[in-house]
Amino acid sequence: MKLARDKIPQIIKESGKRCKHHTADMKEFKERVYDKMSEELSEFIENPSVEEAADMYEVMKTLLWIHDIDFSDVISRAEKKRYERGGFCEGIVLESVDDSSSD
Repeated sequence: MKLARDKIPQIIKESGKRCKHHTADMKEFKERVYDKMSEELSEFIENPSVEEAADMYEVMKTLLWIHDIDFSDVISRAEKKRYERGGFCEGIVLESVDDSSSD
């Protein structure tokens, strides 16, 4: 069993096939959405493409909806963090941090 897009049962029916499905309660829904994000990330790693990125985007929107987080707030926070701390495009790999003070 896995989370499917909302119209998939109808699409399957229209193709002349049948499927068994149910609507998850919120506990199961959250678990399935987290699993779906892992699945979509794996697919993107295997095949980086607009198609796979669009699937991750749709799952991300669902995660935000579940947790009542506004997407525009996420974008604003990401931009603020990028301004203050930078992004990830330069490939910086932090190897260690020495927390001893130099006197």
